[in-house]
Amino acid sequence: MSIKAIIVDDEANNIENLQLIIKAYCPEVDVIATAQNADEGLTMIQRYQPDLLFLDIQMPQRSGFDLLAAIPQIDFEIIFITAYDKYGIRAIKFSALDYLLKPINIDEFKAAVLKARKKIESKKHNLSIENLLHYIKAGNTAIPKIALPTLKEIMYVKVTDIVRCEASNSYTLFYLQNGEQVLVCKTLREFADLLKPYNFIRSHQSHLVNINFIKSYLSEDGGTLLLINAQKVPISRQNRETVKSALNNIV
Repeated sequence: MSIKAIIVDDEANNIENLQLIIKAYCPEVDVIATAQNADEGLTMIQRYQPDLLFLDIQMPQRSGFDLLAAIPQIDFEIIFITAYDKYGIRAIKFSALDYLLKPINIDEFKAAVLKARKKIESKKHNLSIENLLHYIKAGNTAIPKIALPTLKEIMYVKVTDIVRCEASNSYTLFYLQNGEQVLVCKTLREFADLLKPYNFIRSHQSHLVNINFIKSYLSEDGGTLLLINAQKVPISRQNRETVKSALNNIV
């Protein structure tokens, strides 16, 4: 299967380097066009209708996110290739999309292309891109949804609907406000940093809790959190002071 691809990056040497990597490691990808700014990228996308877009985030005048927001319907896959950008990467992770940091790691690149190829072959509607654009557009003014990849699907859940998360080997079990439990194919560690800005605290190595659902702090067993749904969550000794401090700062 041949994959039609477009590269959008403001630096010509980055485009050339990516083309060499694609040729060497992913020959099934056919780069049909390149662009060095968002406006050129939009023109190329409309003209060639790619299967896959390699997109830089930080570009002069209009960013990669601005480019995506200008497209009425996104029916292609995207791999972001960017220098580190905290907000941009957080948005991408929230939407369970792939990104690669410069300089590009070859193994990560091949894995991202393989994942994109599978999605292209299945021709599923790209809800992850829609979630990303909603996140970027809303900024800090709206409650974001986070993508939860399960074995069968990707669920999109408001962070305010998450009561707590519990580690389960290399998976994470999400407990939602409506009583539903969702087993997600990622580790708890991956979600701890993502959810920290939304009042989630790590009470224990295996537990992440939404402060808004905590009813009280119990002194039993060295420290336990009682939630409003009557569930109890342990507090580890090393996290005890951090939890107390977070609870004391609740407004």
